Amino acid sequence: MASNPDFVQYIVDQCGKAGEITARKMFGDYGIYCNGKIFGLICDNGLYIKPTETGGKMLRSKELRPPYPEAKPHFYIEEVDDHEYLSTLVKATCAELPEPKPKHKKK
Repeated sequence: MASNPDFVQYIVDQCGKAGEITARKMFGDYGIYCNGKIFGLICDNGLYIKPTETGGKMLRSKELRPPYPEAKPHFYIEEVDDHEYLSTLVKATCAELPEPKPKHKKK
């Protein structure tokens, strides 16, 4: 089941204080980015954030689960209505994630 575009936009808005938040459709669901860096996925109307040490310490409830079959486990974020909490979590998570690899231009 794919995510509802209204839910995706809600998550983007909720994380907005962390930086420039965007969502891109991929494999039927969405990747979610902060300032161009992917930090999680939105799958089946659920928010999944890449696990980091700082993020794990900030979680109100720590639950690791794969966003889709065969995927690596991510932090499942059930509490998406607190925009301050989400923005702080996203900012801390992104600080620990590596910078995206530069894209090679096709000739």
